[in-house]
Amino acid sequence: MSKVPLPRNYWKLWSATFISNLGNGVSAIAFPWLASALTRSPLTIAIVGLMSQLPWLLFTLPAGVITDRLDRKKIIIATDFIRGVVTALATIVLIFYRNDFSHLKNPLNAYTGGSQTLILATMMISSFLLGSAEVLGNNSSQTFMPEVLPEELLAKGNGQMWSAEYLTNSFIGPALGSLLLGIGIYLPFIFDAGSFFASAALIGLITVQARKIVKRKVTEESKGTSAFIAELKEGFAWLMGHDVLRPMAFTLGALNFYSQIAFASFILFVQEVLQVSVFIFAFLGTAGAAGGFLSGLVAPKVIKRIGEGRALTVALIGMPGVTTLAFFVHKWYFFYLLTFCLTFFSVMWNIVTVTFRQTIIPTEILGRVNSGYRFFGWGSMPLGSIIGGLLVNILQHHISRGLALRIPFLVAGAIGLITWVAVRTAFTSEKLQAARTTSTK
Repeated sequence: MSKVPLPRNYWKLWSATFISNLGNGVSAIAFPWLASALTRSPLTIAIVGLMSQLPWLLFTLPAGVITDRLDRKKIIIATDFIRGVVTALATIVLIFYRNDFSHLKNPLNAYTGGSQTLILATMMISSFLLGSAEVLGNNSSQTFMPEVLPEELLAKGNGQMWSAEYLTNSFIGPALGSLLLGIGIYLPFIFDAGSFFASAALIGLITVQARKIVKRKVTEESKGTSAFIAELKEGFAWLMGHDVLRPMAFTLGALNFYSQIAFASFILFVQEVLQVSVFIFAFLGTAGAAGGFLSGLVAPKVIKRIGEGRALTVALIGMPGVTTLAFFVHKWYFFYLLTFCLTFFSVMWNIVTVTFRQTIIPTEILGRVNSGYRFFGWGSMPLGSIIGGLLVNILQHHISRGLALRIPFLVAGAIGLITWVAVRTAFTSEKLQAARTTSTK
């Protein structure tokens, strides 16, 4: 890994990511706990989660065209600001109905307030709007990194960025979220809104040379919608024509699909099977932080030693293997260990694949190709969520509810292992290096 120090602009981007993900971590503990205090239906819980994932299926491809057409820095600022406003408006609703949640520390008790439908609707609508802004902002953030760092520092920068994201999203954020939730239901969401505004301000301080945006000759046939579709097809065709990136996108889709099956009713699993309090639920999040943080620091060295291909193989076997073991767990501290391992493998996969995309895709179409990749990679999540919720909803009528809540881990693990068998020879170090060599010609 390079010993060259990362530039100041990178640390501004890192700080913005740190703050916005801290807010995400705070809301990550509060949002599902709030949903579980409103309903005990696995399907409804899954639908609430699905609303934040649906935009990845609907808007990912158009987001790529927008990312390539416009200034990526300005896009990130705008989407952070929009997310701050949406979160603030949702918070106002919660403040108004805060007295309906006297049972929040023990959501297994039935909800007795009269605002259940309104608050669930607010959660679903805000989740969809936040997810829509995230699609554009997140795609811009990943494609903005090569404008901030030279190619030889991308792996190092991505590793430290992933470490920061997991540290805040899964360690500091959830712990702070549980503390704020214990004081007032609306406090985690106020914090989240503020984090988005702070992130937007920090991104505004980054100074980079204006990216050259490729201008196409405008004709009557290429104006408006026709030009937009043509640019979208260009990026999509590039992705579909790439022998390594195409199967990599499909593989990520499978990974996220089975992951959502496993975790669609996760909040109910931890409450009813692991029997945790809101504070232990937050502490469980530190497992992901620890695994992600360690992987962000260690994985680049491991990848360099064993090669990118073997690193991806380890991740592709490790993730479904750990998910399968979760089926047998009844104690939260064993689940903590499994989550640590799962996140370690996940971050290893991300470091290799994100860096690979950033180095082989031409900058003028990076946004569109990256969005096409995410269309397959992330667009599968809503389907996984609804299947996971339906699976538990159906099974609980035929077997015990506790077993029904654990079955999705077994199903997800089986799908993951089948995925590895299908792609086990697709991502060798030689194939990745050959793709890089070809892209520089």
